[in-house]
Amino acid sequence: MTGKHDAIVVGAGIAGIVAALELAENGKKILLLDRDKKENLGGLAKESFGGMFFVDSPQQRKGKIKDSPELAWQDWCQFAEFDEGDHWPRKWAQCYVENSVSDIYEPVTNRGVDFFPVVNWVERGQYQPGNSVPRFHLVWGSGHELSSIFVAHLRDHIKSKNIEIIFEKCVTAFDKTGGAVAGVQGYCEATGDAFSYSAPIVIIASGGINGNDEMIREHWPQRWGKTAPDRVLNGSHKFADGKIHQAANQVGGTVSHLDRMWNYAAGVHHPRPRKERHGLSLVPSKSALWMDARGRRFGPEPLVSGFDTWELVRRVCAQEHKYSWAIMNKKIALKELAISGAEFNPSVRDKQKLKFILTVLFGNKPLLSDMLENCADFIVASSVSELAEKMNNMGNPVQVDAAGMARDIHAYDAQLERPVSLRNDDQLRRIQHLRQYRGDKLRTLKQQKILDEKALPLIAIRQFIISRKSLGGIQTDLQSRVLDGTGEPVSGLYAVGEAAGFGGGGAHGLRALEGTFLGGCILTARHAVRSIVKGE
Repeated sequence: MTGKHDAIVVGAGIAGIVAALELAENGKKILLLDRDKKENLGGLAKESFGGMFFVDSPQQRKGKIKDSPELAWQDWCQFAEFDEGDHWPRKWAQCYVENSVSDIYEPVTNRGVDFFPVVNWVERGQYQPGNSVPRFHLVWGSGHELSSIFVAHLRDHIKSKNIEIIFEKCVTAFDKTGGAVAGVQGYCEATGDAFSYSAPIVIIASGGINGNDEMIREHWPQRWGKTAPDRVLNGSHKFADGKIHQAANQVGGTVSHLDRMWNYAAGVHHPRPRKERHGLSLVPSKSALWMDARGRRFGPEPLVSGFDTWELVRRVCAQEHKYSWAIMNKKIALKELAISGAEFNPSVRDKQKLKFILTVLFGNKPLLSDMLENCADFIVASSVSELAEKMNNMGNPVQVDAAGMARDIHAYDAQLERPVSLRNDDQLRRIQHLRQYRGDKLRTLKQQKILDEKALPLIAIRQFIISRKSLGGIQTDLQSRVLDGTGEPVSGLYAVGEAAGFGGGGAHGLRALEGTFLGGCILTARHAVRSIVKGE
């Protein structure tokens, strides 16, 4: 590109791509810098499942799901448990629920993104009310499709020279001239050579801190315990290391709520890791028994996913040894086992409708086979005693109580021998509740014993806490302008997406209603563009 850059966008994930693309469409010349290699353009969104949170969407209306911004705002606030001083996080949250269709759904569908007709119902709430109605809209093609569509539009502007993109550039500092940010400095990942680029506007879109094990431990949420688990798997981007947050702070930007994280309780080691501590986030099987590190069922209230992810993490981390087990059989695993993300959902990612339907009806045999053969955290056995022995041969810090585990499994199975009206187990009640919604019915077994001879062999999965998203970040106003300690904008500096805590330095508060991450990236990026185009 020749001539002056009107703006520099730091980070080519979905937030950075949207910002660069829409600025170019408004006649601006953009320099887009990304720390990763060219083949990874799209960031974490490219690897994601592609769920997006909408309020009163066409899919909801077609499914006769009555929703409204007022109801969504109530749900969001109850789940978030905002602090008294969370002015801008509240403003961004309210902006999201009021404008999710006009500012997120319509712009992405206008570019060619399609969604599944059935809306998923996640984060229903346990002790704090969550989603009152289904709001999780899954992209047909997963996050890979979402990213690919936006990248295709981006490439059109690269060809027309409105956008220049340079890879393997790590930004570590911002230049300031006359009190305003006027450019960036950093080094090349491949060579270590220093670089600097100038522009009157810089947009930070480089993600959060949850790829940095040291920062996770430094900012570990105290409500989850005083210290982080000995092992936290990485489900975030390898370059989500917080360097950009430090750089923003050095030029006056305020960073807040880094102790608010969105981690998951059921992580396993990637069978073919591409980064340090590379983990996969399981979608926990509802019919499996969730056991503690000793192999005993969590109680007195059992752990069941789909209601409060934050609480699942808290319960697992309340143990001395902060990992857990899922105990199931092959039938349960085939029907219910899933892994979040595009990589292990090829029928969705590649938009193979028939293959997807067959997977829902008959189970994902290739996925289960791959995990059993190649993931170190999966164990298979023909009996409880054999299973316990194999679990105890994995070098874990605490031994499994084989006799106690057997008693817990038999007690659960005994509940299933009773008439439905006499079953007094909270997990079974929740399964019955989940199956009342069609989005969960096909994915959840009606009633299934663990020690069912027709459903064997038994499977144990060792589960670790896995990092994912930073809910805190760089404070911004509703124009996505970075704010200093007095609440005034840092001239020339914007932050969008996860770097900004999805708006305001923490738009989700304590918990996320899910699907609000990709949506938050798009919303904050579009607000930044509007502000820049208007000259605000």
